[in-house]
Formats: sequence, structure tokens, C-alpha cells
Amino acid sequence: MLAQTAPHTLLALLIYGSWTLLLVASIAALRWHAIRYKGFRVNQFKVTGEDVSAFSARLCRAHANCYENLGVFTAIAGVALLSGQAAVTEPLALWAVAARLAQSGVHLCSTRSRWVLVRFSFLAAQIIILGSWAVQIALQLL
Repeated sequence: MLAQTAPHTLLALLIYGSWTLLLVASIAALRWHAIRYKGFRVNQFKVTGEDVSAFSARLCRAHANCYENLGVFTAIAGVALLSGQAAVTEPLALWAVAARLAQSGVHLCSTRSRWVLVRFSFLAAQIIILGSWAVQIALQLL
């Protein structure tokens, strides 16, 4: 049973997907507010979110960053789970998701240069973790 052999990897997948869902729900809430109270039309919104507010633009970008990487995370973790190699992902699965949440949080708070560098460090951590997983899993599959 996967839940017993890979609880961290499964929880990481659930958290990542839920976080992405929360971000898109927040975008929807901001847009509903703009329609209801600011006179926006339903078909008026820019995909970038900048037409609603600066925060909305950061929120849209944070959401896009999540879904851009969600497929990669899911593919690598999924292959690990399906091939019986969850031992590769288990130790760092929650750390990888923590880095994603931190990256999103920093993105929502600021776009100043210093904070962009902090945000990049969280992205770099994810790239290193996912890259190491991919290599380890591939070597075991060969």
C-alpha cells in the first residue's frame, strides 16, 4: 500500500496540488470582487492579473509558477511511486513542497531585487531536489 510505504511523497503531492488550487481560487475571489464592486466585466480580465491590482499580478504569476512545475513534480514523484522507488523521494518530498510554498509566499509579498533572489533560491532548491530524484530513479530503472 502506497500510503504506508510513501506517506511523505503522497502528502507532498496532495499539498502541492492543494496549494495550486488555493492560488487559483484566490484569483477567482479577487476577480469576483472586481466584478461585484469595481465594475469589471466577466470577460475583461488580463491573464497576467495586472488590471486588478499589483497583488493580483503577483498572485497570477505565483499560480503560474506552481502549475508550470506541478507536472514535473507529479511525473517524477509518480514514476518513483509506480516503480517502487519511493525511497528516493521520501526523504525530501516535504522539503521540496516547502520550498515551493516558500517561493510562492515570497512572490506574493514582494518583487524587490533582494526578495527575487530569495525566491530564486527556493526555486533552485526545487530544481536540485527534482533533478537528483530524476537521475536516481533513471539509474535504477536502467
